[in-house]
Amino acid sequence: MNLTIDIVDNLDKSLVHLSGELDVYTAPQLKQALLPITQKEGHLVEVNLADVVYMDSTGLGIFISALKNTKEYNSHLKLVNPQARVSRLFKITGLNEIMDLQETVQGGKE
Repeated sequence: MNLTIDIVDNLDKSLVHLSGELDVYTAPQLKQALLPITQKEGHLVEVNLADVVYMDSTGLGIFISALKNTKEYNSHLKLVNPQARVSRLFKITGLNEIMDLQETVQGGKE
């Protein structure tokens, strides 16, 4: 399966919707698309993970790089709506403690 990346840029916010698998094969594609928008001063980058069905440590590495960029450029990275298996990966590694990860339980409750 491939990774589809849709980005909607606004003046101070970028909405990134990912769909598919985020792994060693598709991570370079995400890196090329995501990292430049995290380097905009004061910018909010919101990544919707609802349609990411699989992610490995390579994908986590991209988000760590993006987080470093946001700290350097005074911007903000927000990850939203991860599926349970993706959310579990963030929790196992402890990255949920340092990243803005917002989960929505099925049915719209947080």
